[in-house]
Amino acid sequence: MSTDKNRATAAAILPLVGGPDNITSIAHCMTRLRIGLRDRSLVQDEALKALPAVMGVVDDDTYQIVLGPGTVARVTPEFEALVEEGRSAAPAHAVTADELKDRGAALKEAQKERNSTPFKLFLRRIANIFVPLIPALIGCGVIAGLNGVLTNTGWLPAVVPALAAMASGFMSLIAVFVGYNTAKEFGGTAILGGAVAAIIVFPGVAKITAFGLELKPGQGGVLGALGAALLAVYVEKWCRRWVPEALDVLITPTLTVLVSGLVTIFGLMFIAGEASTAIGTFANWLLATGGAFAGLILGGLFLPLVMLGLHQALIPIHTTLIEQSGYTVLLPILAMAGAGQVGAAIAVYYRLPRNRSLRTTIKSALPVGFLGVGEPLIYGVSLPLGRPFVTACVGGAAGGAFVGLFNQLGVAFGSTAIGPSGWALFPLLDGRAGMGSTLAIYAGGLAVGYLVGFVATYFFGFTREMLAELNTDPDPTPTTPATEPSPEPALA
Repeated sequence: MSTDKNRATAAAILPLVGGPDNITSIAHCMTRLRIGLRDRSLVQDEALKALPAVMGVVDDDTYQIVLGPGTVARVTPEFEALVEEGRSAAPAHAVTADELKDRGAALKEAQKERNSTPFKLFLRRIANIFVPLIPALIGCGVIAGLNGVLTNTGWLPAVVPALAAMASGFMSLIAVFVGYNTAKEFGGTAILGGAVAAIIVFPGVAKITAFGLELKPGQGGVLGALGAALLAVYVEKWCRRWVPEALDVLITPTLTVLVSGLVTIFGLMFIAGEASTAIGTFANWLLATGGAFAGLILGGLFLPLVMLGLHQALIPIHTTLIEQSGYTVLLPILAMAGAGQVGAAIAVYYRLPRNRSLRTTIKSALPVGFLGVGEPLIYGVSLPLGRPFVTACVGGAAGGAFVGLFNQLGVAFGSTAIGPSGWALFPLLDGRAGMGSTLAIYAGGLAVGYLVGFVATYFFGFTREMLAELNTDPDPTPTTPATEPSPEPALA
């Protein structure tokens, strides 16, 4: 075949498979041209089979046009060139914000199904224990910050003790709430879980000595409370099976508190206390010795962790750190992932000036994105697009490295509560270096995350094919022909 004949064959095939905008992939094997189709209904099978060069068609995972050995290798490059020319010359298939939202919803649902493993379901149940506590953590955290400002400035000294009581009261009893929610989540009697967990914070445990060691009120903290309440659930369920119904109301709660309480006092409080101390020591050591690198990893991987459902494992760790030192040093670093996401979304906005639908979605989602609510941007913009999700992670890694570096230099700080992120985290920040330095470093981290997320997405977030597909107006406003008179403006 001559080159003109090869091109003529390609040109004859192209409109019969729906044109350039209907092609998603092109490849060939020994005898067949294999193409991916956006809409299978646009293909004209009988017309294709009638072409002289076509020996047949096969509809499989890709649409396969049998051209024969030798011929297919010559026609495929011509077909690729025609598709590329057609995309450049004509408006591409317009992808609307609704289509991206649908893609994001499908990805989210698929990810949810993949996350339904026993381990991830267990993590989700652990998260369900702590999530109801977040409003109280936020409220008490903000009050603690306000109390710190008043203490440092010397304003309203009569109010300071009252604010201290408000800020600390919940944290001093958080183990009880964790125990209550644990029993409720795992199918036990909630109040029995709270009763067993209350042992941990009871001042009288200071009088108990076991194995030559003295207990301290609060030893084991939320981890001990979680373990104690979980044990109480299993003891209670065992009692429900074996205790006669007539004696159940008396024996079951008694045995539940007695057995679980003894195990808690003479075992769990010591074990959980060591685990809590190890968590705090490791977190501080990690950021003090490898802060920049640790921040890079934590900030860069947090969005994928959220997708995989593994971020829920961090909730008890955050709570333990807050209980120990008053703040969690990890949350400001993890919050940088949201900054990278915002920067990526802004870059998408500027890279696709003709896609009004998608730009409208971004404009509506950015305000909450700045406040740390990233789901609309993740599932409505970056994740369906693919590459911008990766470049958003790059921005998060850069912001995390910035904050981690200052931790490594001795400027350690954290959040007094979990839940908020982005700008909403400012009122909850606390640290050893003073509020001015703390706020400046966190703001600097956000700025780095925004900037790197924007630059990485702007320059590396799109292929030429993506731009051809996306940078179009899915709903162009019709213009009035020049030969027709313009309508008179309506009078208000």
